[in-house]
This record gives sequence, C-alpha cells and structure tokens, in this order.
Amino acid sequence: MIETERLILRRWREDDRPAFHAICADPQVMDWLGGVLTPEEADQRLARVEETFDRLGYGRFCVERRSDGRVLGWCGVMPAHESQPIAGTPEIGWRLIPEAWGQGYATEAAAAVLVDAFERVGLSEVWAYTSPHNLKSQAVMMRLGLTRREDLDFENPNAPAEDPFRPAWVWVATP
Repeated sequence: MIETERLILRRWREDDRPAFHAICADPQVMDWLGGVLTPEEADQRLARVEETFDRLGYGRFCVERRSDGRVLGWCGVMPAHESQPIAGTPEIGWRLIPEAWGQGYATEAAAAVLVDAFERVGLSEVWAYTSPHNLKSQAVMMRLGLTRREDLDFENPNAPAEDPFRPAWVWVATP
C-alpha cells in the first residue's frame, strides 16, 4: 500500500470489482485505451494485474480517495502487454473516472508509484506511452519529469492502420 496526501493506492479487493467494471465500461475513460470493456474483459485485466502483483510485487494499484473511500481508478507499473512492440518493459499507466480529472490525482498517484517502482521494486527505468493526440496524459508525463524519447516511438499493432491512435509516443522515467 502507498499513501499520499489525498490518496491510498492499494491492491484490488473483491468488493472493488463493480467499480472496476464501471471504470472499464465508461466511454470517456476508455477513449484513449482501446474502447470499453465488457465485465468479462475487465475481469481478465484485473486477473492480469493481480497475477503481476503476485509474481513481480508491483502492478496497477486501486486508487482510493482518502477523504471518502471512493475508488477513483487505477495507477501503477506493469510489464507492457505482449501484444505491444515494447512487451515486458515496465510501463506506468493510469485510468481515472471523469469526476477525478483535472484535480491532480493522476500526477499525485503516478509520482508515488514511480517512487515505489524505483525505491522498493528497484526498477532502473519506467516507460509510458500514449497517442500524440492524448495531450492530458502527455501533460501528466511532463509534470512527472519523464523524458520524451522519439527514438523509442512505435506503432500500436492493436489499432487499425488509419487509426489516429496507432502512433505511440514513448516517455521514460529514471530514478
């Protein structure tokens, strides 16, 4: 568990599953992430998160607001999915409900996750990637001090060739 001024980042619990399903079914949240997921697809993602925690000791934490216990989303480091050209690379990501946008929660959670990744886990670098069009995520990456690495950019094979989200811009954090 990681605590910040306003957030608790923790492993997912069974009673979080409805909130996780709702996050994954929200078109606004999932717009940059390949589209909404069915409950079954969301359960598969959550199973991968939990398996990664068990195997590696890190993963995507549940982001809970301290003041009221509300699940706001997730944030954490996972090995990039096997379908990506950067498969296996430690990759930070976040996904928050729209109500939590624009309040600094993503930056607060991700900063704490990076400290954990470098200090407790011992990673030497963490990557992030997003579409050139996802300016909000890029702003978070800049606030976190990640470095844009054009030499590492790639095409997302999960997006159709004409999809504006196919190009993936890579950013890297180091301790």
